[in-house]
Amino acid sequence: MKIINQTALKLSMTTFVISLVQLISCAQPEKKEKMTTPLTASKQKSNAPSTTDTATLANGCFWCTEAIFEQLDGVISATSGYTDGHLKNPTYKQVCTGETGHAEALQIEYDPTKISFDELLEVFWETHDPTTLNRQGGDVGTQYRSGIYFHNEEQKQKAEKYKAELDKSGAFNNPIVTEIKPFTEFYPAENYHQEYFENNENNNPYCKIVIRPKIEKFRKIFNDKLKK
Repeated sequence: MKIINQTALKLSMTTFVISLVQLISCAQPEKKEKMTTPLTASKQKSNAPSTTDTATLANGCFWCTEAIFEQLDGVISATSGYTDGHLKNPTYKQVCTGETGHAEALQIEYDPTKISFDELLEVFWETHDPTTLNRQGGDVGTQYRSGIYFHNEEQKQKAEKYKAELDKSGAFNNPIVTEIKPFTEFYPAENYHQEYFENNENNNPYCKIVIRPKIEKFRKIFNDKLKK
């Protein structure tokens, strides 16, 4: 009887650990019932300026990163999606396998008269750990890698310079592993991923446990750059 009780206890603890990992991980079961036709690559508003720029950044779960970047003054839209993979029109379920080569990323459309690419990079470096390979906290897999996918030579040079200066300064305890590559294609994620934190803050514990603390820290550091 004692052996049976010990076995039952071990199984119970294993179930608890698995449940906890799922709770604090971005990769959760695909909500097929909420899927709709994928968004276009841009969510440009009607009052957007005539001249805008685009940045494509990957720094972990896009539920977290979208909730941060869309608060910046000058950011017109921050679309969650997939980039730098080899499969056309991937689904969330496919990307989560790690076999499509994609990174969860943001396609950021911004007004360069209000916010610069340099400032976007500053937020990028500050709001994730660029020294952990294929991992951000409890989110593990190549889809969570850190990456900057430049759209022109200027973005490339700024990204490489910023990365080199941070490494040289010792800003992080370990070397930065962020990849800097030319932009290829970006596929918007399913509709239910867009504005995820805003729509699910009270429904998904991940939002309160992981995303909310990141947002609060971000708002304190970049208070002067937020939309009013």
